[in-house]
Amino acid sequence: MGASSNSNDSNRVGGEPRGSHTSRDGDGCCGDVGGGDDDESDGDGDGGEVGMTPVAASRSVDVLDTKKKRKKPKKKKKTKKSSTANMPEKQSSPPRVPLSDLFPSGDYPKGELQSYRPAIQATARTTAAEVRYDGRRHWEDEVFLQNYRKAAEVHRQARQWVQETVKPGQTLQDIAMGIEDSVRALLGNAGLEPGDSRKAGMGFPTGLCLNHEVAHYTPNPGQKEVVLRQQDVMTVDFGVHINGWIVDSAFTMAFDNTYDNLLAAVKDATNTGIKTAGVDVRISDVSAAIQEAMESYEVEIRGRTFPVKPVRNITAHDIKQYRIYGGKSIPFVKNSDQTKMEEGEVFAIETFGSTGRGYVHDDIGVYGYGLNQDAPLDVPMNRLISNGIVEQYRPLTDIKGSYSAQFEHTFLLCEAHKEVLSRGEDY
Repeated sequence: MGASSNSNDSNRVGGEPRGSHTSRDGDGCCGDVGGGDDDESDGDGDGGEVGMTPVAASRSVDVLDTKKKRKKPKKKKKTKKSSTANMPEKQSSPPRVPLSDLFPSGDYPKGELQSYRPAIQATARTTAAEVRYDGRRHWEDEVFLQNYRKAAEVHRQARQWVQETVKPGQTLQDIAMGIEDSVRALLGNAGLEPGDSRKAGMGFPTGLCLNHEVAHYTPNPGQKEVVLRQQDVMTVDFGVHINGWIVDSAFTMAFDNTYDNLLAAVKDATNTGIKTAGVDVRISDVSAAIQEAMESYEVEIRGRTFPVKPVRNITAHDIKQYRIYGGKSIPFVKNSDQTKMEEGEVFAIETFGSTGRGYVHDDIGVYGYGLNQDAPLDVPMNRLISNGIVEQYRPLTDIKGSYSAQFEHTFLLCEAHKEVLSRGEDY
């Protein structure tokens, strides 16, 4: 029967065949006592069993050889491991490994989740607000969330490279190109084919502002090279988008601890604005909290003490698909705006602080252009600008000799919490 055959095989594998030890060690008797003549027997009785031991022993050796052969598949496992070892486990510097390789599952890190304040949840919505809400249930769309989180991770990894490698002596042109090359590499989209830049890429031109330059300066080809100096304060503002949804985030770097309080004031004001923000919160309340936080700081520069002033004519803003300025503005000073933040909206809370007047004006040069919705594209640029179809953005500066800083985060207002998408360990 088949079962009997399997039983004998299992006994051989389980240990040495019964009786085979007598051919190696004897029969267990001392000296000539017992069984001494069995070697000359004709095969009857116990001697027959001894006669079978060489065959059994050879089977045991075969079994051991089989065991050794069974170890060979381990080499295949090692080969398999060596193939997976080629997968990148961490980002390169500068970052050039696409995030799709680092996160093959497509599950990207969540942003910081902040709970709403208890008083916020009690306010009733109007019918109009409910209609708008139905069209903004982004936080229920997993594809939307993963794309936004991916864009945020791209921003974190690109800015980490800036913070670790940028030093005085580098040109702003090289820094801007390094940031934008990193973003495209991380997205795995060089943007070379028609329509590629609408799928994913830079949200807007990289802003690199020094000292009294507050916002909207970018180094353009053909301009005189600007070299970063030890005494400079530099703000870095860039955006990453996927399918038109933009992560807008900014930070400030200084190489002299003289400016530490300036940076701390603006960072605190931004974080205070984020904490205050929420569903049904009035813009005026967020603005008042920002102003109070920033004006509680002062900074001493070369023996003179300066209050840190919020810049009055720049604002934070909401974000809509393919529109960096969605229509709602959040000033950094007290105001009477009763407009409420609503569930499903995306906001970029940024604050600017200055040791100057706290008021900016247009400077020489061009930062970029903004296209108004439904504008015709078959008109020369100068006519588009003169007719208000395209808005020209110029660098914004405070008085010379002053210093400014900026910090900014993008967050999504969900039903039960807000997700600060661009939050990182750095700020």
